[in-house]
This record gives sequence, C-alpha cells and structure tokens, in this order.
Amino acid sequence: MVMQGEVLLSARSVVKRYGGVHALKGVNFEVHRGAVTTLFGENGAGKSTLMKILSGVEVPTSGQLILDGQPVEFTSTVDAREKGISIIHQELSLAPNLSVRDNIFMGREITTNRGTVDYAAEEKAVRALMEGLEENISPKTLVSELRLGQQQIVEIARALSVNSRILIMDEPTSALSANEVEVLFRVIHDLTASGVSIVYISHHLEEALQITDFAVVLRDGEIVAQDEAANIDLVWIVSNMVGRNFDLGTPPTGYEFGETVLQVKQVSVADPANPDRYLVNNLTLDIRAGEIVCVYGLMGAGRTELLEAVAGRGSIASGEVLLNGMDVAKLSIAQRIERGLGLVPEDRQRDGLVQTMTVGHNLSLASLQSLVKGVLMSSTSESRLVDNQIAKVHVKTNGGGAAIGSLSGGNQQKVVIGKMLATNPTVILLDEPSRGIDVGAKAEVFGLLSSLASQGVAVLYSTSEVGECLSIAHRIVVMNKGRILASFGPNVTKEQIMSASGEAVLA
Repeated sequence: MVMQGEVLLSARSVVKRYGGVHALKGVNFEVHRGAVTTLFGENGAGKSTLMKILSGVEVPTSGQLILDGQPVEFTSTVDAREKGISIIHQELSLAPNLSVRDNIFMGREITTNRGTVDYAAEEKAVRALMEGLEENISPKTLVSELRLGQQQIVEIARALSVNSRILIMDEPTSALSANEVEVLFRVIHDLTASGVSIVYISHHLEEALQITDFAVVLRDGEIVAQDEAANIDLVWIVSNMVGRNFDLGTPPTGYEFGETVLQVKQVSVADPANPDRYLVNNLTLDIRAGEIVCVYGLMGAGRTELLEAVAGRGSIASGEVLLNGMDVAKLSIAQRIERGLGLVPEDRQRDGLVQTMTVGHNLSLASLQSLVKGVLMSSTSESRLVDNQIAKVHVKTNGGGAAIGSLSGGNQQKVVIGKMLATNPTVILLDEPSRGIDVGAKAEVFGLLSSLASQGVAVLYSTSEVGECLSIAHRIVVMNKGRILASFGPNVTKEQIMSASGEAVLA
C-alpha cells in the first residue's frame, strides 16, 4: 500500500556499494510532507547508509534522488542543509571541548553588522531551543560536562535550529529518559503540524509506533515491506525485519546460584561538579555467581555512576566494593579486570572503542597481557582470540582486519561486549548494553548473557527500557536519585517497575 500525500524527497533505484559489500540494492523510498516516515530494520540492513545518502553524507553508487520533483545531487551535508534537509546522527558528532552554544552554531555562526560573532543572539536562540525541549541547559556549558542524554538533546537542538523542511532522526532517543522522549514526541508533532517531514529510525519499536504515520522495513539492503501506521503492529514490524517473531528471553534456570561474588556496601559517589551532592547515595547491593541483576531507572538515577564506580572509572566517596571478598575500591581498572571484573560502558564511541584501530585490535585490547609470550605478543594467539570472539558475539564483519568504522552501530557494540568477554570475567557489568542495537541483535546479546550466567558468571546490567527488565533478569532493582527504591523478582509487571521509578506510564 502506498501512502497518499505530496512527496518532497524520493530515492529511486538507489544502490550503494562499499567494495564488495552491497549495502543498498535498488532502494525506492519516499518522504511525504508533514508526515513521520519510520524506517525499521536490523543492524546492517542499510538504514543509516540510506539516511546518509539522503542527507549528503554519502553519494549513491547508482540511482538518483528527486527533490521537489527534480533530480538533485548533494555534494555535502552543507549542500543538503541549504536545500532544507538535516540529520541527527545515531553517533553523536559534538565537540566536547566547546560549549553548547558553539556546538549548535558551529559553521553557521550568527554575525553582527561588523562581521563579528553575535554571541548574545546565539545564546538567546539556544535558550529558546532548550525551553522548547524542556531542558535546563546553559548555552555556555561545555558539552563534556553533560551526561549522555543531555548531549543527545544538544544534538537534537542543533538540528532543530536549522529550520529544515526534512529532518532525519537516526536513533534520536537512544540515550533519552522516558520523560525526555515524551517532550521530543511533542516537538515532532508540532513540526509535522507545520509541514516539516520527519524520517525516523529507532530500535525502540513500541516507542516508534506512537508517532509513525508510515512504516518502511529494510532488510539486507532492500525494502521488504511498507504500509500506513493504521495497518501495522509490533508483530508486523518484527516479522518483516527478521522473518520471525521472538522475545528477549526469560531468566535462565536449571542451576543454583553460587556464592556472593560482588558486594557493593554503603557506596556513595559524589557529583564532581558539586561534591556536596551524591549521585549514588549509601547504596548496598549483592550479586551471586550465576545471577542476572537488572538496574532500572530514569536518566540521572545514578545507574551509570554506580557501574562506573564499581568498575573503577569513577571515584567512590565512601563504602566498599568487594569482589570475591576482597575490597577492590582502590584498585585500578586494569587490576579489577585482572581479578575478573569488567565493564561494558554506555558510550561505545567515546569509552568502548578506539576508532583508529581495526575490529581485531579492539577485540584484543583488554587482553593484551595474556597474549604476551616471553617479551613479544603472539600474533597467532591474538588472531585465535579475535576469531573466537567474532564468532561468539556474532559480529557481522569481513574479518578482524576490517576498520571498526565500517561496522554498523550494533556490530560495534558487539565488539565492545566481545572485548570484555575475552578477559574471562567472573562479574560483568553492562551499562545500557543494547543502546543502538536492533531487536535481532538484542536477542543475541541477551541470549549470550543468559548463557554466561548459566556458566556461573554474575551479570549486572542497567537499562532504561522496561522491556529489557522483563526478560532475562532474575532480580530487578529500581534506582532513583542515587538510591535503590525497590527490588523485584522476575514476575514483576511493567507498571510496578515504572511506578517505583517515579516514571509515568506512557499511553
């Protein structure tokens, strides 16, 4: 079924090849005025490639783009932006050493009659943007001082500041809380009501259904299904994306939990910007071998700060972290990894990967000491480790020698997970492990965590998605303002979890 309405932009028979990789295979795609067109697909399906072509980041190998009924070629993102097309990328492209104001107006500064930058006008515009997004972020704040969700808000604000006719949103909510998502959806509604067209990509399927006018499913570089929102549901999306329907699993059974391997005792973590304020406040949590514990909470609840403090990335103001009975609170990250404690960080681009390294070198990075034979590192052992991890976490790649940047976001996340699993942890911490991962990859990751638990590994993961709590966790703890407010077994309901967190249930 084809959606009716004025077509502003269309891709016709678009093909994109990267060497031997056929990313897009003759795609026909339309963007309609004042509507939200949502593009669904697994990682590696070609979604981001298509969006990069529509926004001038990439040029197609063959095929053409039609804008306002006329063929068009975009030479750059600036060229596309001047024609009314902007994109919010899945991976943040902010300069952390610059202020919010300077990031939003970078390359298109507001100037005075004398040709100097009009900082006052820029700050006024930024305040208006933040007010519309219901965020209290100062224009002069350095981006590096913002949490990930706030950085995502700045990325969104930068795109909104251009006043585009077509706005492409590639995973815009991946780091946002439920309340921030509600605000963004109101902004999207206002934009479409004024005639702006939205192209939306999200792995949060149920969330995306709330705003979709028209759904398109891309699989293996081809459009396999499309229809209006009134005719689709979650089953339709998943079955067309992956050819099968499934959930994220259930808590693994058939074995007894072992001894307590991780004890967090009365731990407090101070806010670096305000030492009198605690991001984690006198928190106690125990995890046993083979147990999977999920930490749920809104953005700012303290989930990330807790996991980073336990792993050694953040300082502990008070309390103890016992690993197999030994206090590791004063040990380095490397020493904690050596003793079997590993962290998969929330921000894979900044904290999980080295962008100039290959897939293989990223996978082996945390295990280099174990690969040394005498005074030299064994390349044979490294190759064996890399091949094993690629197979274990199902990374879609041409091999360990491929550039890490050539992988989709989801496959990059698998590399981060594989890197930590290569250290053979007894306790693994995962901060939002499925951020930017499609439904099929999520199932693989959660299945892998279940398998690890059944082998005796203690698993502690955080999430802001209720559905991920109601999957493989044996126990769910809810955090709010640095404290654990509630603890549930696997039979808890979505409403109980969200109510305990102080979160309003989305309609």
